Amino acid sequence: MSTSGTPETSPAPQPAAPVSQAHPRFAEALAELGLQVEVRRFPDATRTAAEAAAAVGCSLGEIVKSLVFAADGVPVLVLMDGSSRVDVELVRRELGAGKVKRADADLVRETTGYAIGGVPPFGHATRTRVLADRRLLDHPVVWAAAGTPHTVFPLDPKTLIAHAGATVVDVREPAK
Repeated sequence: MSTSGTPETSPAPQPAAPVSQAHPRFAEALAELGLQVEVRRFPDATRTAAEAAAAVGCSLGEIVKSLVFAADGVPVLVLMDGSSRVDVELVRRELGAGKVKRADADLVRETTGYAIGGVPPFGHATRTRVLADRRLLDHPVVWAAAGTPHTVFPLDPKTLIAHAGATVVDVREPAK
């Protein structure tokens, strides 16, 4: 309970924020693409899919994780729904790579221009191959990072995948 006698709740997002609340590089990418989206900024970081889903008030599956891997040393971005995990072997097969592993924080920042926890699906520092797991299409709207751990934006998954230049694939781990 708060001192006012009312139950405490999760921190509410700030009102719909202008795109300027997004990371400047991402705001620029949105403008270049002609996309107008509602960027929500939260007082607490939403670095994990679970934190983002709780802050937004959506299901974990409606969160887009933007994950960087190194396939034979070459960065690749995988867009995955928040309730699933990437099957690295399926990514390896999809790319015809010898070895695929999660990228470290330095490679993520070098490749995308963003820190882990705030990587958006597009608007990156370098052009990177992008794979989007088919399960993202199960939702009418998905939420992704807007370049910082404090910001997210909604978009229909087909538009998000198109602007990311992603190939739709099946690369999630089977449910256990």
